[in-house]
Amino acid sequence: MSALDLTLDLTLEAGSWETLGDVEALCARAAEAALVVAGVEGLVSLELLLTDDEAIRDINLEWRGQDKPTNVLSFPAAPAPGFPGPRPLGDVVLAYETLAREAQDAGKPLSDHAAHLLAHGVLHCLGYDHDTDAAAEEMEALETKAMALVGVSDPYAGEP
Repeated sequence: MSALDLTLDLTLEAGSWETLGDVEALCARAAEAALVVAGVEGLVSLELLLTDDEAIRDINLEWRGQDKPTNVLSFPAAPAPGFPGPRPLGDVVLAYETLAREAQDAGKPLSDHAAHLLAHGVLHCLGYDHDTDAAAEEMEALETKAMALVGVSDPYAGEP
């Protein structure tokens, strides 16, 4: 068994992410927790873009045909057999304003919500989805386990 070794390429493009404090450490902990609960091992890399609603709306329109901001977008990397270096997992994009609004509406700390949605995005990069009830239950269970590893309470507690 090999240990997990994550290379996180973080880009702070727009938004007030500095209000979260050490955002790089927060993102690394959340991403690693998601990878651990999913059973990922070895050398892996992940691209993370922290931006604002305007930028994520543009990305959402270009890649999904939806002209609106969203909280998180994930783009799994294509398999790259023989690729030297860490195995690329994909890209995750988070939008500051949407996350801040959702956290406030739910009465959650923004840092907890950001960690949760980053873990959610990482799991999407690994192929997890929530397109069926069974798939959603599996993905949400992994998210809950990942959040427990980083000291964040169950993001689905209290939901029907």
